[in-house]
Amino acid sequence: MPNPTSLSGLEKLTNVRFKNKDLLYQALTHRSAIHERAKNGHNERLEFLGDAVLQLISTEYLFHLSDRPEGELTNWRSALVQGDHLCEVAKELRLGDYLFLSRGEEASGGRKKDSTLANAVEAFIGALYLDQGIDTARTFVHTFILTHLKQLIAKGKHRDEKSVFQEMAQEKTGITPTYTTLSESGPDHSKLFVCAVFIGKEKIAIGEGNTKQKAEQDAAKSALKVKGWRE
Repeated sequence: MPNPTSLSGLEKLTNVRFKNKDLLYQALTHRSAIHERAKNGHNERLEFLGDAVLQLISTEYLFHLSDRPEGELTNWRSALVQGDHLCEVAKELRLGDYLFLSRGEEASGGRKKDSTLANAVEAFIGALYLDQGIDTARTFVHTFILTHLKQLIAKGKHRDEKSVFQEMAQEKTGITPTYTTLSESGPDHSKLFVCAVFIGKEKIAIGEGNTKQKAEQDAAKSALKVKGWRE
């Protein structure tokens, strides 16, 4: 577990100095470490808030950036806020080095897990919003997330996994994939959904996330790999 004093390095890299350090610690505390850091709690509530703040800032940015149709702007936003992109942002910030994890989670490679890193970015945004307001959060999002839009579009990342998998499945099998929620657990502010994607009666893959949409996207992402259809 990192030394709390080392968080000053993250503040320097992000050009943000938190007024309430407890918010920063909470944003970087994985749920596995809650017993070690009971004072501040884990980061899932901040992740919930940060996701909404990120969606708002991204939507506002795209609205003023272009007069493209709603559907196209929605796809651009998806590319900006999807887990894969946020994971890359986390790696750019070396966010994994600053996470508070349990020993078990540490041993299992928790610092490099894509979902953990992406969630930490959202939690950081949530903490920043509470600590310093929307303007500072907007500056962070513009600097580290929105600047990648052109590269994401060039790579086709604005085409979300569900859309790609549906197109590929229809092309290769003539069948439209369906999704089923296998389980739903946790309190309202910290849900975990597990979903499966099917082609006909065949279960192709499962995925998880803190919303049904994210779980379905995760399932579609896995299904593309299972089928070898990844572009």
